[in-house]
Amino acid sequence: MEIVQQLAIFLDNRPGALSRLCLALAEAKINIYALSTSDTIDHTVLRMVVSEPRRTIDIVEERGALVVDDEVLMLDMGNKPGGLAEIAARLSKAKMNIEYCYASAAPKSRKGLLILRVADPHKAIKILSD
Repeated sequence: MEIVQQLAIFLDNRPGALSRLCLALAEAKINIYALSTSDTIDHTVLRMVVSEPRRTIDIVEERGALVVDDEVLMLDMGNKPGGLAEIAARLSKAKMNIEYCYASAAPKSRKGLLILRVADPHKAIKILSD
């Protein structure tokens, strides 16, 4: 479990926008650890955790897109029923709201990756570490 920088990137909601960004990151040898998108009529908000946030911000801004960075929790957790329920319950008991989250794990993988956005990630680490 660690606090990492997440980037929220606002891209045109058009064919090729994601492809061009991912290609630019690949050419810069920047790895994408986590990714989530949500769309509106004219743009997509791409949330991502990458190996090199500062360089990614530069690449995005060079292409004229808006990017906002924020701290989130990244948890490497077991891929089993109830894993997220346990985390959510512990944070709820401490009166800490999960603003949003996204996760992924292959069906046969023993581990998954969870990204959590909470108001105070440092406090959340203490809660989840106890």
